[in-house]
Amino acid sequence: MSVVLDSSATLAYCFEDERTPAVVAIFEKVVQEGAVVPSLWRFEIANGLLVAQRRRRITPVYRREVFASLNETCIEMDEECERLSWSATIRLADLYGLTVYDAAYLELAQRRRLPLATLDAALARAAEAAGVEALG
Repeated sequence: MSVVLDSSATLAYCFEDERTPAVVAIFEKVVQEGAVVPSLWRFEIANGLLVAQRRRRITPVYRREVFASLNETCIEMDEECERLSWSATIRLADLYGLTVYDAAYLELAQRRRLPLATLDAALARAAEAAGVEALG
C-alpha cells in the first residue's frame, strides 16, 4: 500500500471541477500501488455522492460508475480501525482537536507508517504535527 486515502481527496477526484494536479497524482499512485482506508471511508464516499446527486450535481448513473471504478481500484479496508476507535483514535482526536472520523485516518497512517492523502487542512496540520506526511 502506498497511502492512506481520506474521503476529501477521494471526493475531489470524483468531481471533475474539484480535481487538481495533486489529487490526480495521488490517484495515479493509488492505481499503481494501492491505498488503505478505514471502513468508514465507504460511508463517507457514499454520503458525499448521495448529497451531490440530491443537489443535482451528478446523476444516479454517474454515482454508480464512481462506485464501480472505486471497487476496481486496489483500496484495502483496514480491519483494526474499529477496534482502536475507543483507544488510539479517540486519543488522537483529543490531542489534535479532530473529529473521531478524521482521527481514524490519522491513526491508520501512523500505525501503517504511510503518508495521508487529504485535502482537509486541519487533518493535514494534525498529521504533520504527529509526524505523518500529508499529501494533497
